[in-house]
Amino acid sequence: MEKKVIVAGQKSLPEYLKEVWKFRSLIITFAFRDLRVQYAQTFLGLLWSVIQPLTGLLIFNFFFQKVIHINLNVPYAVFAFTGIMGWFYFTQLVAQAGTALTANHELIRKIHFPRLILPLSKVMIGLAEFLISFALLVILMLFTNCSFSYKLFFLPLVITANIISGLCIGIWLCALTIRFRDLHHIIPFLVGFGIWLTPVFYPTTFVPQNLNWIYFFHPVANVISLYRWIILDSPVNFLQVGVSLFFALVLLISGLIFFVRNEKFVSDYL
Repeated sequence: MEKKVIVAGQKSLPEYLKEVWKFRSLIITFAFRDLRVQYAQTFLGLLWSVIQPLTGLLIFNFFFQKVIHINLNVPYAVFAFTGIMGWFYFTQLVAQAGTALTANHELIRKIHFPRLILPLSKVMIGLAEFLISFALLVILMLFTNCSFSYKLFFLPLVITANIISGLCIGIWLCALTIRFRDLHHIIPFLVGFGIWLTPVFYPTTFVPQNLNWIYFFHPVANVISLYRWIILDSPVNFLQVGVSLFFALVLLISGLIFFVRNEKFVSDYL
């Protein structure tokens, strides 16, 4: 009698995402665990999520107000903080999601769950710190007598765009770092260098016209523009935003497909 060998087929992306949905409670569980570990042995605890953006704001405010003298229609501190808020969320997703598998190798060996849960849990961690930064922004706007726009109702959509811009890179790095450990050293360099190519602390008008095409492929730059549109009523190029976010979605979906196809090899490299 001929023997039949049954081999488990490769899951499609929709099937895999359905499995992730079944384990969705783990996203919050891992997020709370990482938050406790991150601040457990620090004296100031969660206050570090306040100190970090405020320190960046003080440095940028001194340099671009006292040295370069940027003239804007809104207080520079509010302008810069909207950029810092979006940039920090982006960089946290890239850095933490990018190393989520290698940082949890012992957990992966012990428990069965979709490995995508680990980078997705970083979204919740970043969101908690983002909301603290947003509260600081509201206080700053009240202190500087800035008015609030009805466009703030679009904030959840802009936050979603912020998450997409971070995960589209973070998921790729997460899948690649298990094989190419040098990426652990490259990620901080890319994050540190990337801020100078992003209008975090300067307006896009500072960029020469012949280089504006870069922003069509720079999702986080357009996310920051959206934050300034809903918060400060600044002008925004919606064509540029649409193209960049489409590019980010393509990058995210391709990254998810690559992640799913290579998930079965994770344990072999950890």
